[in-house]
Amino acid sequence: MKTTYRDAIRAALREALQKDPRVFLMGEDVGRYGGTYAVSRGLLEEFGPERIRDTPLSESTFVGAGIGAAMAGMRPIVEVMTVNFSLLCLDQIVNNAATLRHMSGGQVSVPLVVRMATGAGRQVAAQHSHSWEGWYAHVPGLKVVAPATLADARGMLWSALQDPDPVLVFEHATLYGLEGELPDDAGAVDIARAAVRRPGRDVSLVTYGGTLGKTLQAAEALAKEGIEAEVLDLRVLRPLDTAAILASVAKTRRAVIVDEGWRSGSLSAEVSARIMEGAFYDLDAPVARVCSAEVPIPYPRHLEEAALPQPAAIAEAARNVVRAHG
Repeated sequence: MKTTYRDAIRAALREALQKDPRVFLMGEDVGRYGGTYAVSRGLLEEFGPERIRDTPLSESTFVGAGIGAAMAGMRPIVEVMTVNFSLLCLDQIVNNAATLRHMSGGQVSVPLVVRMATGAGRQVAAQHSHSWEGWYAHVPGLKVVAPATLADARGMLWSALQDPDPVLVFEHATLYGLEGELPDDAGAVDIARAAVRRPGRDVSLVTYGGTLGKTLQAAEALAKEGIEAEVLDLRVLRPLDTAAILASVAKTRRAVIVDEGWRSGSLSAEVSARIMEGAFYDLDAPVARVCSAEVPIPYPRHLEEAALPQPAAIAEAARNVVRAHG
């Protein structure tokens, strides 16, 4: 079945609403408008306003309501329009949802799913374009996932709803129009492990989310030069699948980490540290990183593209690692 990333998420939402009466969706413009990214279009008409709830423009309020509903036995899916706006409900996510199980001695669960668009590449400037998923991946008590394929967009939601703790789903905004084939019987997918998207022997390209496609493009270019890059899609940013990362590096003996976050204090730094701790003696070269420029994401197209990881830069980093330490 040919579909899009957007439609795959909508199918996942519809299935969840059909299968479990405790599931409901709420957020800004998710109902009558059909969602800022058209993900929830048609669901209000199908399921009604009790289960597709438009909310005021107050992230702290509706995320807090979602936490309360989850504690009371419901299975809320809360949509935050863009990751930048999630900073307005950071207290609710980090100080409440993430901590209540621990602070209650295991008596309270918060089975909450928060979906949010992340990343740049659409010319919507700095207040709508950053990649904060690395921040959330720093927080114990949260699970953080980043679907980069149609199958993951379709299947991660149901798996997240089965988790007794809060799960944050980061959907890269440039992926909503991504087209491809999805099996008719596509269902839940694992949200505990990374996935090798392209096997290789010469260098591991470790990435996730919106940079997966660019990394695969870089791997294609490298293959024409005789460099076989393995592309590892992290998929789950917390908890990281460290075993998969180390297994790939043990095979290729080189690593380049591609992360749309800024380099300083980034998820790429954490992945690099884990490689150094767990695979130092397997390495034939220092770990390299390709990250966004350390500036607020620019509005002009040429500056935005220059600020973000691009296939040419990823390929060049891999060439340098392979050839300089061959």
